[in-house]
Amino acid sequence: MVGDVKLNAEIKDLTRIERIGAHSHIRGLGLDDALEARAVSQGMVGQTAARRAAGIILAMIKEGKIAGRAMLLAGQPGTGKTAIAMGMAKALGDETPFAMMAASEIFSLEMSKTEALTQAFRKAIGVRIKEETEILEGEVVEIEIDRPATGNVAKTGKLTMKTTEMETIYDLGTKMIDSLTKEKVQAGDVISIDKASGKISKLGRSFARSRDYDAMGPATRFVQCPEGELQKRKEMVHVVTLHEIDVINSRTQGFLALFAGDTGEIRQEVREQIDSKVSEWREEGKADIVPGVLFIDEVHMLDIECFSFLNRALENEMAPVLVVATNRGITKIRGTNYQSPHGIPIDVLDRLLIIATEPYSETELRTILDIRCEEEDVEVTDDAKALLTKIAQETSLRYAIHLITASALICQKRKAAEVEIEDVSRAYTLFVDVKRSMQFLIEYQEQYMFNEVPDLPQEQPESEQMQA
Repeated sequence: MVGDVKLNAEIKDLTRIERIGAHSHIRGLGLDDALEARAVSQGMVGQTAARRAAGIILAMIKEGKIAGRAMLLAGQPGTGKTAIAMGMAKALGDETPFAMMAASEIFSLEMSKTEALTQAFRKAIGVRIKEETEILEGEVVEIEIDRPATGNVAKTGKLTMKTTEMETIYDLGTKMIDSLTKEKVQAGDVISIDKASGKISKLGRSFARSRDYDAMGPATRFVQCPEGELQKRKEMVHVVTLHEIDVINSRTQGFLALFAGDTGEIRQEVREQIDSKVSEWREEGKADIVPGVLFIDEVHMLDIECFSFLNRALENEMAPVLVVATNRGITKIRGTNYQSPHGIPIDVLDRLLIIATEPYSETELRTILDIRCEEEDVEVTDDAKALLTKIAQETSLRYAIHLITASALICQKRKAAEVEIEDVSRAYTLFVDVKRSMQFLIEYQEQYMFNEVPDLPQEQPESEQMQA
């Protein structure tokens, strides 16, 4: 018994462990009701103009008025482009689909590029399906089950249910008896039975039985006895993505194909049939389209064929909101010899609403580092935080964030409670940033294999410069 208790305690401890990711502190866009960006809110810091623009897009998405539009988050590395996309995903809630991918994924999947993009598009489009079902909802007064001594005779029974206005006795078959036994339904429980499927749901225990201490545990939920008729019609709403419907209809194992993972290519005829069926449901009022968001990071990695496909796909009525991000300036369009802003063809750029992100100020860097220290549960002194802020300014924010955990481990080694300047300095000397790494490579280039660093031009004397 003691062993069991210990094991349970260990399991509980394990469930508390959570991975801390680069954007695990983001909980939304940090906007108020007037879509104005707060200075620091929901894990977001600075980038007020970009967040405000994303908030306006978000409001249009929620109203379903912006399907098939596209926006580009453009800015230097480490200026919060992915954070804004993550904030949009959190702010949309669970019902609106949000699909996220890196552009380079397209080239590593075992399917054509256009199929991979089509699947990504359809993962970001939801269908809200409404269906009416008949249910029995009431408080269980009594359950009588007759179990015959001989095994050949079927079990029979009676179930008495009541609401505040009526009481009815139902005859039970073998299947319903098994379901009630499995759910451990007893007198005093408030239950709901789906008439079509026979599914039983326990809603809670009636307040009238709140003094029956033998029949309840510490987690017992008490509910009022239902009012009105026992038999009711309820509208059930399910939200599924178009991709999930595609997979279910294209595989013999039905919805189990969703758990198999390898969906493979889906035939165009299947998609056309599904689109026409969804259109029928929309006309009959049985379903609504929920346009979601498809976020493609590092969009400059797409090639000219993918951009041509995106151009056409955005014109489709079944298109989500496309959000793309890049940190490139004027560069080659992949698959061509032509240069273009952000590595995106001009005809695609013309469709994009461009949101620019700006470098963070010193105060904003300090605030972000404060949030990350709290997220990673590391105690850091003010002086050490000031040094980390200086490092972030001179190198990059990402490098400074990496040093937090490294400094904490160095601090643990000397058995101190708080990370101090000496710990950050030690981590800074152990792990080099990009600038120092480049400097080191140039100094010792002769000692590396396959070295192709060109000779750097030497400074000319002033007299030579004057003659030139």
